[in-house]
Amino acid sequence: MPVVGVITCEILELEFAYLLSRDPDIAGVTVVEDATSFGFIDALESMGRFEPRTIPVLRGFSPAFTGRLEVLARVLELALHNRRRLLQEGLGKAVKEMAHYVDGIVLGYGLCGNALEKPEELFADIGVPIFIPMDEDHPVDDCVGLIIGGREYYYGEQCKEAGTFFMIPGWTKHWRRLFEKEFGKLDPQMAKRVFSSYKRSLLIPTPVSVEETMRQNIEEFNDLLGLRTEVRKGTLDILYRAWESAKKAISESME
Repeated sequence: MPVVGVITCEILELEFAYLLSRDPDIAGVTVVEDATSFGFIDALESMGRFEPRTIPVLRGFSPAFTGRLEVLARVLELALHNRRRLLQEGLGKAVKEMAHYVDGIVLGYGLCGNALEKPEELFADIGVPIFIPMDEDHPVDDCVGLIIGGREYYYGEQCKEAGTFFMIPGWTKHWRRLFEKEFGKLDPQMAKRVFSSYKRSLLIPTPVSVEETMRQNIEEFNDLLGLRTEVRKGTLDILYRAWESAKKAISESME
């Protein structure tokens, strides 16, 4: 059975931990352990099915489950989203490095500001298939588009209220990163100016985080920016479809 690679950012760490922990086909998960993967490792452990194997660097990986499906995962830092070119370079490098050890790679990314607008160019000559979550005939717009169920629903909520901060589970956990030097570089006063036209935080709960917890996580954010809270149910359907399609395509290519 193949080794499937997963590369995602911290915002989707809970969703991938949930998906992998509930897939009976997976024998084990190996995670590249660094400062950005701790949340993902903790989530896998707390969900109970896996005691993930950790390695400090990719070159330390070797398959551990002969004849069974396993996963090699790496979590990239959120700060890569700061600039389109930075994300392209960081993601391209990570994919190239992982390709030596896996039979295909699933990305926890979408267009992300058009950073993945031309994946065939970005991942040319990688040597293994690359799978991006798809919204009908195009990659999902970003992590919010993935969790809200696609562009139609994303746009619909923007039309309801242009001043919307979309709070999927990962953002309710990591929103303070906006104020860190490596990412948003915002101080509270600057944040109030940047988000002065925003009116609401739209919570998009999924099975990885309940609404009550998400509300508690963003109380400080809403108080700082004077936002009201509204809720729209999210979905993991697009992520599941991407995962199952990747598993099927990789397995068939090895027959």
